[in-house]
Amino acid sequence: MAAGWRWLAVVMLVVSSISEPAFSNPQTNLLNKGCGQSNVTDTPTNYAKQLNASFSDLRSQLSRNNKTFATTAQPIYALAQCRNYLSKPDCVACFDAAVLVARNCYLATGGRVIFDGCFLRYESIIFYTQITDDGSHPVCGARTVPKQDVFNTTAKELLNDLVFATPRINGFFAAAKRVSAAGATAYAVAQCIETLAESSCQACLVIANSNIQICLLSSVGRAVGIGCFMRYSDKHFFANNQTTNLAPFLGGGGGGSSGKKKAIIAGVVGGVGIILVLAALFLYQQSKKPKAARRGDILGATQLRGPESYGYKDLKAATKGFSEENKLGEGGFGDVYKGTLKNGDVVAVKKLVISSRAKADFDSEVRLITNVHHRNLIRLLGCSAKGEELLLVYEYMANASLDRYIYGDKQGMLNWKQRIDIIFGTARGLAYLHEQFHVCIIHRDIKSSNILLDDEFQPKIADFGLARLLPENQSHVSTKFAGTLGYTAPEYAIHGHLSEKVDIYSFGIVVLEIISGRRSSDIRVEPVTEYLLEQAWKLYENENYLELADKTLEASEYKAEEVKRMLEIALVCTQSPPNLRPSMSEVVIMLSSDRPIFQNQPKRPSMISDFDQRILALTDTSATTASSTSHATASFSGVSGR
Repeated sequence: MAAGWRWLAVVMLVVSSISEPAFSNPQTNLLNKGCGQSNVTDTPTNYAKQLNASFSDLRSQLSRNNKTFATTAQPIYALAQCRNYLSKPDCVACFDAAVLVARNCYLATGGRVIFDGCFLRYESIIFYTQITDDGSHPVCGARTVPKQDVFNTTAKELLNDLVFATPRINGFFAAAKRVSAAGATAYAVAQCIETLAESSCQACLVIANSNIQICLLSSVGRAVGIGCFMRYSDKHFFANNQTTNLAPFLGGGGGGSSGKKKAIIAGVVGGVGIILVLAALFLYQQSKKPKAARRGDILGATQLRGPESYGYKDLKAATKGFSEENKLGEGGFGDVYKGTLKNGDVVAVKKLVISSRAKADFDSEVRLITNVHHRNLIRLLGCSAKGEELLLVYEYMANASLDRYIYGDKQGMLNWKQRIDIIFGTARGLAYLHEQFHVCIIHRDIKSSNILLDDEFQPKIADFGLARLLPENQSHVSTKFAGTLGYTAPEYAIHGHLSEKVDIYSFGIVVLEIISGRRSSDIRVEPVTEYLLEQAWKLYENENYLELADKTLEASEYKAEEVKRMLEIALVCTQSPPNLRPSMSEVVIMLSSDRPIFQNQPKRPSMISDFDQRILALTDTSATTASSTSHATASFSGVSGR
């Protein structure tokens, strides 16, 4: 504790020793704060000096000219950003206030503070291209206006335009005002950290906008995150001379009528808000003993931490000696058992037997997957190693896997809305793996049995056993096939070309299964012999969309336009060559939109023969072929209840 006070004294000395002009409004309303889970290995005094050197460098940069963004790697990676409408004194004052809040993290290897007016983050590793984590969330006000519905429409239109325009603006910042014909006035800003690429800024703002939509019942709302920020209000919070003319950045000669703009600005509505995680929850976790923090810092790990280590005897006891009565299922790399830990937590335990080569990669791969945190991805809680036998511990999913509800023993239990929510959640999980984690992770085995459902039937992608990392600046890697035929893209199954587009193809097949209630490998004999993908293309081309809908659904639950939209998204994801397929962030936009998606209809693939398509589709989907030379190390799957 004494070291902590010494560190605070150093910070206070630096803050107070540099004089600044008086400020008017630095907007230091605290929206989010969080600390890294790992503690520093250096002495608190030395680490405080290093951190203070980084903070001083940032402050020096912000104090010069009109700079509102600064990064440093000397000696600790740190980033500071002010909203562009703040004056230089206000920006520096906001930064100083953020430094004072960051003192709470003095023993951690990372921390972040988000105010209305600025953002501060520091880490022991490079993070400048990261766009989101589980700490991204909306912050909604409680105040309303007399004509709330009119204001909502005005604010939503303005926010949608900001999502499209901001990534095209130098510096990734825009502040705008809009007055409706009915007299409602909305003010809003959008901002990305300047180290992002334009596409990453776009993806981050799509997520932020989907979060902030939750707040539109109020006249004030914010979406906070580590990669971008959005805010709207019915009252001005920036000067009129700080507004940005959005028209030149909206395309179509300023009219905003391009097909791309329609897809993006319409694609951020509905139930895609991320759970609000308050700093109080973080403080609660930190106040407990280490065992209570087993699931980690849900505000987002600040560095790659190792998995929780479990005792083999404890897991054996939890599963009743890996008994048959506790067995949940079987996978390509081992069996899965339900376990109840001593503290009462229910988990799923995967019992693995893997090769010596795979075991050599086990630690690094498990360390990576342990740090994958997203509400639509299964959490790997930890592991246990004993000789050649390895155990993986996951969160337990009582509602089992999606395939049981589509064409299994629980067929017909999912209504149309639940199916759409599952499609949406799966898309968000894949978008995180491909574009929002610090490396691109290709799952390689997306299928209905690898999508598990929680208590509210929200999806979580499981089975990372075949996952591969896509090296930066490479469009694909060449590898031997490992996956499930019937869900696998032809360029991968036939030629071994692996990219994130392989997952997108598999996602399209899963969407077809969800809306049709049919297995991808099922053959319809009457009136002609055809498998699911072939039938879907024919129905789409003949505009007979309703024929594809699952017959167990009530006809009143859905409309032809909704079935058409889901069918279009599935088919565009299965197009060949792979560059015709959208990215997963674009799929999320499409799923959010209620407007036309395509100017030109997707075309049936022609890169491989119909015979080859049948070979792929007719292979038993329950058989997963894992290549012996695969880089995969373990099967992170099978965590559902049976």
